[in-house]
Amino acid sequence: MTVRPKDEDLVRAWVLKAEHDLLNIENNLAAQKIPWDTVGFHAQQCVEKYLKALLISRQIDPPRIHDLTELYALLPDGLLEGFNVHSLEELNPYSIEGRYPGVWEPVEQAEAFRAVEAARMIRQAIRRILPSACIA
Repeated sequence: MTVRPKDEDLVRAWVLKAEHDLLNIENNLAAQKIPWDTVGFHAQQCVEKYLKALLISRQIDPPRIHDLTELYALLPDGLLEGFNVHSLEELNPYSIEGRYPGVWEPVEQAEAFRAVEAARMIRQAIRRILPSACIA
């Protein structure tokens, strides 16, 4: 599928922002003291932005939401494969828990690493189907 020329720049902008989240993850993982909740937050944000880029590339205006499962549900059936869809549900809480204090359990290292691995798998699946002109 060809991305409309007016959408190419917007798709590229979303991809670039998603890559910035991935860079934040890498920078955090290289730190002496790692904020695991922030790692989870950026993993969720990376996936959210890639999903929105994919939606725009398919001429679907993404809603201003953070729910990954709702964004995924807007995609045409069978478009995105190559990862466990349940990982979207697992990443969803980080959009809130990584930003705000609350009653939830602290994010531990193993949990953060699972979130990063899920984000990388979803990123890879989306990048395989995005037009190469839109990949930052």
